[in-house]
Order: sequence, then structure tokens, then C-alpha cells
Amino acid sequence: MAKILLVEDDPFLSEMYLAKFLSLGYNIDVAHDGVEALKKIRRIKPQLILLDICLPLKSGFEVLEEIKSRKDTKNISVVLLTNLGREEDRIKAMKLGAVDYLIKAQFTPQEVVDRVK
Repeated sequence: MAKILLVEDDPFLSEMYLAKFLSLGYNIDVAHDGVEALKKIRRIKPQLILLDICLPLKSGFEVLEEIKSRKDTKNISVVLLTNLGREEDRIKAMKLGAVDYLIKAQFTPQEVVDRVK
């Protein structure tokens, strides 16, 4: 099964998504800030990243931009999983190379899993 990296700074949400994906047999790891995310991306080489935008140290947009600018990580699929619902944020994410943009309040954890599939 594909390796997934969840980048989420909220402990409750990260545990909830982690438990959901693990219960379904997914290989998933968690990073709690943008700097930790970039280190883990280089180390574990995930096939998919679920990325929040509002993160400590480096924003999700900064992380996405760095992922897509590097030869060794540019082909990783990135799904933004955020509470920011502004259309301009969604457009920016897609222009930077995200494959999807999910607003947390509009999706249950199961629906997020279904989108990942």
C-alpha cells in the first residue's frame, strides 16, 4: 500500500486521521510542522502527502512549493487538507501543483480516505 505523510499541527486531528488510516491498513506517518514535513518527505519518500496550510515554521504553501521545485520530490501527489475555504487559496494550491484541495469541515475522515483511494 502507498506511503502517506499527514502534515497536521492539531494533535486531535492528526490522531483522528492517523487512527482512521491505520485502521484501514494504510502506511501513514505524521509531521506536525512544515520543517519536520520536509525532513520526513526526504527520508520516507511518500507517494501521497495530506498537507495542512496553516502550520508552524513553514506554511503548507511553502512546503508545497519546495516539494514541487525539487527533482526528487516533484512527482509526489499532494492533497491540501485545510480549513481555509477561500477560492484564492484553492487556486493558489492548484497552481503550485496540488492534486486536490479538501476543506476539513466539509469532509468526514472516511470521506477523506475515500478521496485518497
